Amino acid sequence: MAQDLRELFKEEKAKSHPMKDGHEERFSELLDKELPLKRKSTFYFIKIAASVLVLFSLGIYTSIYYKGDTLPQPAIVETETENTKDQGYSLGNLSPELKKIENYYVANINLELSRLEVSNENKAMVDDYMRRLSELNEEYKRLNIELNEIGPNDQTINALIKNLQLRLQLLQKLKEKLNQLKSSENEQVTSNSV
Repeated sequence: MAQDLRELFKEEKAKSHPMKDGHEERFSELLDKELPLKRKSTFYFIKIAASVLVLFSLGIYTSIYYKGDTLPQPAIVETETENTKDQGYSLGNLSPELKKIENYYVANINLELSRLEVSNENKAMVDDYMRRLSELNEEYKRLNIELNEIGPNDQTINALIKNLQLRLQLLQKLKEKLNQLKSSENEQVTSNSV
């Protein structure tokens, strides 16, 4: 009684099963009714993220203002310079994907800058990293000028993205160093108190 399944499928395929008239239209109407093609907007998520970032920045500014700290705070990274505004092209102007990449890195760089805890003990180290960061910022401006003079090409675009990556990595290394310094100070205080 064993039957070959291939043969059964071939026989079934050979039989014709006509669909009722209008079946496909009714099916697509039901499908549209149950699963509309409306895409949920990510704009709502972006509004929330921007609001959180603004509130976070205001909180930091307020806490520093009322504390009366006179330590210099790191500057926020600017992606557009006066030169690029006049000349036309910047990384974000080339395509929406590049704009997303640029915004991602700039937002993370600014977030890392806002989270830095600068004190008198670590001021020299922070100043050294800020000097390196300003060098990378100047290189970014030079690359933007090159982008406008030569025109968009893969090498310049990759160099701009790599520059943003290097700045973010530099800030992450600084954060690690500050955490190591803070933990070593905590260990020293603990060992001295015991």
